[in-house]
Amino acid sequence: MGVSTSSPESGISVVTVDYPPVNALPVRGWFELADAVRSAGRDPAVRCVVLGATGRGFSAGVDLKEIQRDTEGHDALIGANRGCFEAFAAVYECEVPVVAAVQGFCLGGGIGLVGNADAIVASQDATFGLPELERGALGAATHLARLVPPHLMRVLYYTSRTATAAELHAHGSVWRVVPRGELPARALELAREIAAKDGGLVRLAKAAINGIDPVDVRRSYRFEQGFTFEAGLSGVAGRVRDRFGREPAPAGEPAPASAGEPVGGAEGVR
Repeated sequence: MGVSTSSPESGISVVTVDYPPVNALPVRGWFELADAVRSAGRDPAVRCVVLGATGRGFSAGVDLKEIQRDTEGHDALIGANRGCFEAFAAVYECEVPVVAAVQGFCLGGGIGLVGNADAIVASQDATFGLPELERGALGAATHLARLVPPHLMRVLYYTSRTATAAELHAHGSVWRVVPRGELPARALELAREIAAKDGGLVRLAKAAINGIDPVDVRRSYRFEQGFTFEAGLSGVAGRVRDRFGREPAPAGEPAPASAGEPVGGAEGVR
């Protein structure tokens, strides 16, 4: 359990998240992920990084139970804020392109990761969304806005609905939608094509493309985090979070097994 790094072939590093049952990362997990991605990008032999995960889904975001257990202060909330900030920034600032391989649910902090990736390959069952308002949280609208048009981003954010991989592919943010069993191979296929380029030039290209982005994702996300902390201080986040996982799920939907468990299926925008 944790974050691991492998090198399946020359020029490619694969960073894998494994936090069962739903890849809801604790504070230390976000920092582990940031360190792994940064380390892979600094390796001069690496020309592309693949970011993937084990299990049913890519990521259910932050481990909310860790925050709920912190009843005497805000250390867990501050830690989660800082950890997410570092992990999202590590993906964005990785010195080489990052390909996200996404299966199943990609929620909350998962959106922060894939929204900052350079390319996304997704399985047919992948769904993307920010259920933050149902979890007593805010954040990652910065990254969702990189995946869908502005007004759709707002609807998804306000309603906690999800969008399918096919829908994101139609918007141009998902590169390929593939059968789940083919996801690792197809992600590696794209990484291999990138890694075939000159390593020095690829690194210059990554820096150049980041430099012309219209939005400073670090600054924008940090702004959002201020409201996340305000929600925590005001008590509204705690009230919403305390209801999470205690109310029965609608018919046909899985009941949360842990904080961050996805609620809902893959029927499209919900």
